Amino acid sequence: MRILLAEDEKELSNALVTILQRNGFSVDAVYDGAEALDYLEADNYDGAVLDIMMPKVDGLTVLKKLRERKNTLPVLMLTAKSQVDDRVLGLDSGANDYLTKPFAMKELIARIRAMTRKAETGGDNLLTMGNITLNRSTFILSTETAKLRLMGKEFQMMELMMANPNQLISAERFLERIWGYDTQAELSVVWVYISYLRRRLTAVEANVRIKSARNLGYTLEVEA
Repeated sequence: MRILLAEDEKELSNALVTILQRNGFSVDAVYDGAEALDYLEADNYDGAVLDIMMPKVDGLTVLKKLRERKNTLPVLMLTAKSQVDDRVLGLDSGANDYLTKPFAMKELIARIRAMTRKAETGGDNLLTMGNITLNRSTFILSTETAKLRLMGKEFQMMELMMANPNQLISAERFLERIWGYDTQAELSVVWVYISYLRRRLTAVEANVRIKSARNLGYTLEVEA
């Protein structure tokens, strides 16, 4: 799952990026509203976390411009302001949720998961394909006979494939969605993680397989 984080306090931003990545998210961090708008133009995110008080363009303006474009991307607003009027203004502008600083990291993670889950699955926390189930909260991949917990990037890749069954996903798309636009990682890292996931599927006795199309990408399919 890919998140855009727009927070101008760099120390806080770095801490949030670390926590989000440890919890299975891919994160692009920006430090002002103008940059946030540029990144959101790509429309390649599952959610955004916007600080209200940012230089160049404030978070509320970013949100309003996003909604003017009919973009329904889930957005969580962060602010040091705790007044009711500020919270109401954020929600009335189209925010999905609102969190006042200081906040507990666990609460931030829970709120991001909740808003993105509702947007993608109507509240369903489980993805199912063939005889496998992926729990988005626990990262557990399971069948009736076995289960195991996927690591961060394994989980993100499996989540992307299970959310797009039988669809060809290129290595470039995996790299952008999970490692980020500015990554220095090579495309070969995608193949390495595909190899890991194939072993995980075998370990839980799954009846789905990751199939590769040379120079095109990968699909997750139920075995005939």
